[in-house]
Amino acid sequence: MLNMVFRRHSARPRAAVSLGLGTWLLMAAAQAQQVKQTLNALDSSSGYNREAGVLVAWGLAFAVIIFIGVSGALFYTVQKFREDKNTAEPAQFHGNNRLEIALVGVPVLIVMVLALLTVRAMARLNPTQANSYPVSAVAAQFYWNFEYPNAKVDAAVGNGLVTNGNELIVPVSTKVAVTATSRDVIHGFWAPNLGGQRDAIPSVKKTWQIDTDKPGVYQGNCTLLCGASHANMRFKIVALPQADYQQFVSVAQTYKAPTPAAGSPEQLGYNIFMNGKGGSGACAGCHRVQGTGAAGQAGPDLSFFGSRRTLGAGMWEGADVDANLHEWLKHSPVIKPGSVMPRYDGLTPNYPALSDTEIDGVAAYIKSLRLPETGNYWTKITAAVPGAPVPAPQAARIPPTPQTSASVNGATLPGGN
Repeated sequence: MLNMVFRRHSARPRAAVSLGLGTWLLMAAAQAQQVKQTLNALDSSSGYNREAGVLVAWGLAFAVIIFIGVSGALFYTVQKFREDKNTAEPAQFHGNNRLEIALVGVPVLIVMVLALLTVRAMARLNPTQANSYPVSAVAAQFYWNFEYPNAKVDAAVGNGLVTNGNELIVPVSTKVAVTATSRDVIHGFWAPNLGGQRDAIPSVKKTWQIDTDKPGVYQGNCTLLCGASHANMRFKIVALPQADYQQFVSVAQTYKAPTPAAGSPEQLGYNIFMNGKGGSGACAGCHRVQGTGAAGQAGPDLSFFGSRRTLGAGMWEGADVDANLHEWLKHSPVIKPGSVMPRYDGLTPNYPALSDTEIDGVAAYIKSLRLPETGNYWTKITAAVPGAPVPAPQAARIPPTPQTSASVNGATLPGGN
């Protein structure tokens, strides 16, 4: 139930994670949808992970010393006191003070060293530097909204902060102060390559730092069981070179959603998005689109949806976004268990059924919400890091959907495919 997909699509590679020694040792080769994504909690490009790597190295060193010491003592004892070599009754004695002191003192010393190293690491990692770049991560079942407190929208096009759903863009070689909170239950924010995991708790704000010296695309996941689609609450972090990041922010601040052409599918979708059908079920009640009257906060921000390359908080990437967008809009809870997005197939009260043509219109409209190429973070990271795990871009428009039925995991769905 956690990864429901249409049967008509081929099975996708699933993430394969290899756990090593210690709670910090996560060296995973993960394949997310169409692109290979490497998860590494000891990625040395992150200052957080470098500090954690020191603790892992000390812990492994002590583990090896203890293993060699205990194994050597056991081997020596077995060989020296073998029955076939010792026929006489062994000497009787009461205890060995030196041995007992060593057996108590050495473990205490090891624990003290590890404790001091841990306290030192916490003192270095937990405080947030005053010059850190702030980002807000707001979690909800089952998606993420990322806001930029230092990037206010230009007053000429709208208000509020630059915001993006499920795709976080950060500058490299910069301490990024992430402040996490939640709108419903407790979630967990973790991008292993960039730093440690933190909980996103309702009515509580937690701030910590992530960073990387290496431009690239990094996978993030919710790490706490938060409901039926916990496994489908993913996000991407795109770490851009400083100049590219500043250009993205500048473009995003002045971005205004385009006005659809009269009589176009985009205009049909715009009218439904803003006003609903028959005056009810407007998408704008839950979603925000920068530069329009849509200011909803209950769902992911859709201002740059056409530029994004993921759908359903990472359930689909690249070309799969186009293949699944229609059904996602029609009945999201059917294909993502626990999704609170209403169904538009007539089965959610106060939300009217939309025809396939109307749903295609909504899809066309949100696909038109694209950043100018000068601010497109995906094309920038592709140019900056050839071979980076970048999903394919969305098509400009998906073809109209024929009036047929669909099957999800063997269940026939009303209308659309």
